[in-house]
Amino acid sequence: VATTLFEMAYTRRSSAAAACVAQGEASSDWVVQPAARRSVVVSAPVAANPGHAASAAATIMLGYDAGMQYWLIKSEPDVFSIRDLAKAPRKTTHWEGVRNYQARNFLRAMRKGDRCLFYHSNAAPPGVAGVVEVVREAYPDASAQDPQSDYHDPKATADNPIWSVVDVKLVEGFAREIPLDDLRATKALAGMELLRRGSRLSVHPVTATQFATVLELAKA
Repeated sequence: VATTLFEMAYTRRSSAAAACVAQGEASSDWVVQPAARRSVVVSAPVAANPGHAASAAATIMLGYDAGMQYWLIKSEPDVFSIRDLAKAPRKTTHWEGVRNYQARNFLRAMRKGDRCLFYHSNAAPPGVAGVVEVVREAYPDASAQDPQSDYHDPKATADNPIWSVVDVKLVEGFAREIPLDDLRATKALAGMELLRRGSRLSVHPVTATQFATVLELAKA
């Protein structure tokens, strides 16, 4: 049965058209178009395992708001893991320490209720560990102005805090983390930013279809 989903519209800049983004601090491959959503009919089954057909398409998206955006956020598990988030008060934390302008711009584009894939980077193996929800939209990252913080940025001031955080809350930790190799082997994820050669963004958008595909892999 075909399922109608909604995907954020993101467009890549051509190399010739690359320009400064946000307040002009840095150039980017991405243009965020938060007002531009398009409906997509998903009729082909999502691959739950490489070479195997899934039992259903994206019906696992039930309960997700039509206007919701989807993201992937990375954390090194020896710094802050999804297990640490599960132990945090109200299973909530602020997502501090992002020091890339484009990743920061994506944080600023997040809206309350958006869902994010929680990705363990620099792990053995790296992979998606679960899902979190944005519960507070972007506000200044206080760690940038704290000289004792590992994330201190002497350029950040009260008048120009530069960096932003959002608050996220644990929705679900996967029983089995989905390793990067499985993501790479899944055809429906071929266009995912995480899998693009040379990608270093610690925060980036995913489409509704990509998000649904990862959830289906977690059920396998």
